Amino acid sequence: MSEKSRISTSAAPGAIGPYSQAVRIGNFVYTSGQVALDPASGAIVPGGIAEQTTRAIENLKAVLAAAGTDLSKVVKTIVFLKDMNDFTAMNAVYARYLAPEGVIPPARSTVEVARLPKDGLVEIEVIATV
Repeated sequence: MSEKSRISTSAAPGAIGPYSQAVRIGNFVYTSGQVALDPASGAIVPGGIAEQTTRAIENLKAVLAAAGTDLSKVVKTIVFLKDMNDFTAMNAVYARYLAPEGVIPPARSTVEVARLPKDGLVEIEVIATV
């Protein structure tokens, strides 16, 4: 059995509770959900769902890079939306990052939730290979 190791980077918002930004075990990385927090200020980025989706995915990119992998190796995502009416706009940004030409898109679940941290509009978590 492989050892579990913590993944941490200052290029993404730090964990503010008893959790890791990500955990690697074997050839898999499991990230915590990322919302649209600016890593420098700790505040939600201004704008709507497109801006928040972009920031959340940029945070995920930073965590994955710290683990030695990238978005092309993501096999599963879970997207939490405050409002399912934002699905189309979120999906447009998501597709640019996670389903560009030539990349097999990951499996995905998308759910609407009552509330997200810092009253964000979107939170995304991923599982990736290394």
